[in-house]
Amino acid sequence: MTEATDHPPAPVQGGRTAALAGACVRGALAAGLGLGSVTVLVMVVWISSPYPDSGPGGALHVAAALWLLLHGAELVRPATLTGAPAPVGVVPLLLVALPVWLVYRTARDAAEPGHDRPRPTAGGAVCAVTGGYLLVAAAALAYGTGGPLPSRPLAAALHLPPLVALAAAAGVWTAHGRPTGPLPAWVPGRIRVGLARSRTAVAVRAAGVGLAVLLGGGALLVAVSLVWHAGAARESLLSLSGVWSGRTALLLLAAALVPNAAVWGAAYGLGPGFLLGTGAAVTPLGAASLGVTGPPPFPLLAAVPAAGPGTWAHWTVAVVPVAAGAAVGWTCGGRGREGAAPGPGPRDAAVAALAAALLVGAAVAVLAAASGGPLGTGRLSAFGPVWWSAGGAAVAWTAGLGVPVAPALRAWRRREGGPPGVPAPPGPVAVAAPDPVAGPAPVPPQEPAGPHEALGPQRPAPEDDPGDPAFEPYDFLPAAWEDPVAREARWSALKEASGGLMTAFPPTPVAGPAAPEGGERVEGDVPDEGGVRDESGVRDDGARQCGPPPPGPSGDAPTDGAWEGRAPGRDVPGHDVPGAHVPGAGASRAGGPDPADSRAPGDRAAPGDVPEAPDTGAPEPPRRP
Repeated sequence: MTEATDHPPAPVQGGRTAALAGACVRGALAAGLGLGSVTVLVMVVWISSPYPDSGPGGALHVAAALWLLLHGAELVRPATLTGAPAPVGVVPLLLVALPVWLVYRTARDAAEPGHDRPRPTAGGAVCAVTGGYLLVAAAALAYGTGGPLPSRPLAAALHLPPLVALAAAAGVWTAHGRPTGPLPAWVPGRIRVGLARSRTAVAVRAAGVGLAVLLGGGALLVAVSLVWHAGAARESLLSLSGVWSGRTALLLLAAALVPNAAVWGAAYGLGPGFLLGTGAAVTPLGAASLGVTGPPPFPLLAAVPAAGPGTWAHWTVAVVPVAAGAAVGWTCGGRGREGAAPGPGPRDAAVAALAAALLVGAAVAVLAAASGGPLGTGRLSAFGPVWWSAGGAAVAWTAGLGVPVAPALRAWRRREGGPPGVPAPPGPVAVAAPDPVAGPAPVPPQEPAGPHEALGPQRPAPEDDPGDPAFEPYDFLPAAWEDPVAREARWSALKEASGGLMTAFPPTPVAGPAAPEGGERVEGDVPDEGGVRDESGVRDDGARQCGPPPPGPSGDAPTDGAWEGRAPGRDVPGHDVPGAHVPGAGASRAGGPDPADSRAPGDRAAPGDVPEAPDTGAPEPPRRP
């Protein structure tokens, strides 16, 4: 027979390995969610199409290929008129936001600690989420190989891992509070010092503003051109499809390509323009001829200017890069936020503007490369802006305008008074001297003013700015402080506000000790150089004393009613000797003989004498030295 014992179940706690495994599963789920969303969209278009080319299997293969295209993987269209496979590499940038956002949210959630799981490391979370996502991408790549739009494995391997890793790193960085340092130890010291400076943050903010102005201006150019060529855009839409499902699909594709069109418009405004085929450049100076057929029929391509030299209407697009350069200069040379540290000097503002121009150029180059690509072979092998020319033009425009504008604006704002609309620094405030006849104003007794309030209004200290006209070294006190009348009024106000704590005590002469007759020293008398000492040894020099008098001959202190509110040396009856009189008290207070004492000067007792108590047979208590 075995003995049954009750043991509590051991708690199972997941370690970092379990957390990394959960992050990997989360990455796979994010990839599946994005793939499922694209699949639903493709299946809806396939169902609504009156003449589908293939069955549901073909639609699923197309969905997997389009999902890979959203990550930058180039597709191949094998069925062409010439029989040669044609690449399809133009990626709709609007749809790229879907997988990027899914990876970002998944990595952020995986990096945050939960109630039942620990927090994985930053590198572990990025690798786990990226690995789980790429597993699903590899399966989709293998599945789409036998479809009508297979993806090139090399292109998928070059584009998917960097995009997914960057999105996951951004999510983990957000989960850790978006820290800006410290940088790893392998980063060179000069780079770490340069990135830690305040002008680096100013440059990043200015680059964001300049890039937003460029893209916004490009989108505005495309919208204006589409409105101008609305008829051509409508004809292209109607000619491509005769049913509502096909036209709806075309409109959805055009909407997904709107960010691409904004980048193309920004490149057109910068000057290099874009390509609509090999050797067919479209710039503000002129558009090359595209042959008899013209550009491919598509609603967005209807906004392309006609072939021929440019006119003044085309040259007005230069306002877009001018606005971007001015925005960069204004941001770098602008005044800091309220309560923040003073803005950089003109030199730092120029350096920040140059750094912002480089960042804008890099961003434009990346967007130009991502917004274009091939749409076939031959003349259709190059579509969109050339990344290096667009990036270089962005650097030239923003640096050429931002670098001179930023230091000039900073120097202007550092001048006296600042630009229009900025309030001038406060000047000196005059302090009115009080009327010496009327005297200081009475202070309400219920709310006595403190020392600072009693001094009255004071002029604020001048700013530490040498450009301020009110700036004077060591001028930290009001001018009225040196006025004798004002100084006496201030002291009177302080005295009134103190509530009687600054009572004026008139000087009184100090009486010396009374000499005994015959020059003999009386027992208990302690001579001193000034004033009179009582029998406790405390000198009485005429000042008011606080505290109880010394104990009587019996050693007991008098009652509260006997000494409360009295000064030592007054006629205070003793505790056990009624009517005891301490001689010399009047002399110690007034500085002379007591007028109530009618005895002759020679008969008066010394200040230290105490009248003897009647003999009761008990031993006399010891006297206090």
